[in-house]
Amino acid sequence: MEISWRDFEKVEMRVGTIIEVTDFPEARKPAYKLKIDFGKEIGFRKTSAQITKRYTAKSLVGKQIIAVINFPDKQIANFMSECLVLGVVGDHNDITLIQPGMEVENGQKIG
Repeated sequence: MEISWRDFEKVEMRVGTIIEVTDFPEARKPAYKLKIDFGKEIGFRKTSAQITKRYTAKSLVGKQIIAVINFPDKQIANFMSECLVLGVVGDHNDITLIQPGMEVENGQKIG
């Protein structure tokens, strides 16, 4: 499906740093709860991510990621997700996070 450039411009993708990771046993599929720092302007957002196949909780802390921050909040089990972390879905539904090629300031916009 093709979208217009105007539609794409509505999607607000930003760089953030994962600062806290906890297990999410209430989720239907194995997942972590993440707290992400998107810088002074945006602040902190929380989300869940099904990334337990490739990442340990310890390996995620301090990692910069890219996330969509302007979707509406979404209820996942007993948790409210405030952004969507972007990743590549592999053959066995194992997800590899999309990251900037080098460290950049949190909150930077992807365009």
